[in-house]
Amino acid sequence: MKRVATITRKTNETDINLSLKIDGLGKRKIDTPVGFLNHMLDLFATHGLFDLNIKAKGDMYIDEHHAIEDIGIVLGEAFTKALDDKKGIKRYGFFILPMDEALATVAVDFAGRYSFRLECPFTREKVGDLSTELIKHFWDAFAQNAKTNLHIKVENGENDHHKIEAIFKATARAIRMAAEYDTRTKNQLPSTKGKL
Repeated sequence: MKRVATITRKTNETDINLSLKIDGLGKRKIDTPVGFLNHMLDLFATHGLFDLNIKAKGDMYIDEHHAIEDIGIVLGEAFTKALDDKKGIKRYGFFILPMDEALATVAVDFAGRYSFRLECPFTREKVGDLSTELIKHFWDAFAQNAKTNLHIKVENGENDHHKIEAIFKATARAIRMAAEYDTRTKNQLPSTKGKL
């Protein structure tokens, strides 16, 4: 089964087209108005082995907030659509990733319910053209629309670039693990409830 999704979101603030293939090779074409986010999404696709194409425009004359939020929304919606009924997936994923002095721990559960927590203090207002406060906003929007429990914690970091990079890489790897098929379950739903 091809686990793919194409999502379009057009509002008065943003215009976004996104396509996702979960079982990809990490092929990507990322074009958003936020250069640092392009770099992070490039890492996300590479480490998750997701084929990801994003073309996004936003009202950058205001600031980058609307673009960041809506890209998170659309990416979450794409995972929800591509995972479909979630039969046969592992459901849970986790990863601990060192990025030089920073250490990121991420755990994800495609539970069909939303919960999100980020523990990561930043010392800079911006990294490149991205406000560090919007890292939390991006992943919160993702978790809401992917209907997932997502917990992210960064320890020991001194460099905010390294912290953010560790977050995107570790989250990609955790999602990759959770979305993988479990050959032992024989396409069963990973829940005693009978629904995710």
